[in-house]
Parts: sequence; C-alpha cells; structure tokens
Amino acid sequence: MKAIVQRVAQASVTVGGEQISSIGRGLCVLLGISLEDTQRELEHMVRKILNLRVFEDESGKHWAKSVMDKQYEVLCVSQFTLQCILKGNKPDYHMAMPTEQAESFYNNFLEQLRKAYKPELIKDGKFGAYMQVHIQNDGPVTIELESPAATVDPKQLTKLEKQQQRKEKTRTKVPSESSRERNAPRNKDDPSASSGAEGDVSSEREP
Repeated sequence: MKAIVQRVAQASVTVGGEQISSIGRGLCVLLGISLEDTQRELEHMVRKILNLRVFEDESGKHWAKSVMDKQYEVLCVSQFTLQCILKGNKPDYHMAMPTEQAESFYNNFLEQLRKAYKPELIKDGKFGAYMQVHIQNDGPVTIELESPAATVDPKQLTKLEKQQQRKEKTRTKVPSESSRERNAPRNKDDPSASSGAEGDVSSEREP
C-alpha cells in the first residue's frame, strides 16, 4: 500500500462539475492499494497517517504535532495509479488491487480511520469516479508512505527468476568437458553422431 500525504491549507474533490467533498487545514491522502495488501498493511497505514507529525505546536516548533493533535481534517482519495510500474514509457497497473476488491478494501480503510479518529473529520472522494482534486499544499509538505509488505516488488522477483532460468539454460547448452565426455557416443569415429547427441541433450532440458 502506498500513500502520498500532503499537508494542506484546503482541499476538495469535484465530480462532474459538482464539489462532493472538501476540508480546511489538514491532510490530503492519495491512496494506492496493492494486489497483495491485507488488514495488516491497512492498519499500519492508518497509524502512520494519523500520527505523522507535520504540524507546528503552540510555540511554533515544526514537525511536532499530528493531524489528531491539532484536530484537523483528513481528505482521502483512492488513486490506483500509485501502483504504476513503467514498461518503457507506458504505465502498467497490474500490481493494483482489482476494482471489486479494492472498493471494499478502501471502504474498510476509511472505516478504520474514522474509528481511530473522529468520523466527522474524515472525508473522501468518490471511488472509481473521474475526479478533479484541488489541493492547496501548505509548505509545500509532501510525505510518501509505503507499507512494509509493499516494499518488495514481485515483478522484480520474477525478473530474477527468469535470469536464473537463462543461466541454467546456458549451462545446459554449453556443457563442461566432463559432461561432453560422459554424453559422447561410443562410436567416436562418427563426428556427426557426437554433435547430434549433444544437441538432443540440450533440447530435452529446455523448457
């Protein structure tokens, strides 16, 4: 799970020309839900957002107070594009949770935020809608959060696995001298037989 958290003077969401949600001073949270996110990642993100110290205290000291300490508002907007993986210049979103699951997960996230804070101070956009998000960043202050389970990209693991497979295939196609001797045909006078035997062994091991 990924979140872009912005300290704002104000923020609002408009859908189809109609403003559906707005807050004054507080946090605007853009949330990207991963295919692998669970309740554990959800609870982690809720704690981080509500306890993030990005506000001043009464004496003017920076980075001292959280949104809960100041009793400010939080505006959440679901944004699957945070789970983007670039293929060249083209965005790929296969790591984002499918819409049906994500909507339920996102609603659960909002519910947990409201339980941990004050329900009336948690606002949101409209899941799945084409939204215009107006953010007046205060500072500017922008913090990127990522749940622990989302730090390992399964696609990267797949790349490593493929590299390993290619290494295995290379070792199979270019056998060592000892393996050549073991696989060599008994008729050493027939060079074509030797070449054919080695070719057969390589092709049999290829996936």
